[in-house]
Amino acid sequence: MAVVLQSLALYWPRAIETPPVIGVPHLDKAVHVALFALTTWALLRVLPRWVTLALMVVQVGLSEVIQGAFLPGRSADPLDAAADLVGIALGFGLWRARQGEPRTRTTPATRSSGLR
Repeated sequence: MAVVLQSLALYWPRAIETPPVIGVPHLDKAVHVALFALTTWALLRVLPRWVTLALMVVQVGLSEVIQGAFLPGRSADPLDAAADLVGIALGFGLWRARQGEPRTRTTPATRSSGLR
């Protein structure tokens, strides 16, 4: 679901504008951070870490190129790319924090002695 939501937000032909009533400057950057954090976190739950991070970083560049070159109502924005990278880092950090204590490796000596 996170991937579908992110894809719709990034590749919709026209940018979704913030209503003037809200009046929060650069709210779109916060949306970029949230979308990339959620998607990174969700993918890390089902894919290897290196695959997820590689896919997400490629998505940052690809989405900006597609928006700038192929979607007339959209434009490439380096600040969006920066917000996307912050979102990836945040999603990774949240996933990592939920992993708990790192597992300790056992050696043959500790296995045979019952020590851990």
